[in-house]
Amino acid sequence: MLDEQYYTIEEVAKILKVVYLTVYRWIQSGKLVAYKAGKQYRIKKSDIDRFIERQS
Repeated sequence: MLDEQYYTIEEVAKILKVVYLTVYRWIQSGKLVAYKAGKQYRIKKSDIDRFIERQS
């Protein structure tokens, strides 16, 4: 679990080829799990993978 990789909203947006606001809306609606670190969000790679699987 210590080796889990985390991404920022900007990085996730680049990976999924969408804009920042789209990823932010997914987080706000609960479609994508994210963790707040101070004022920024962090998203686990496993949560991104799970999100992609559900969308397919």
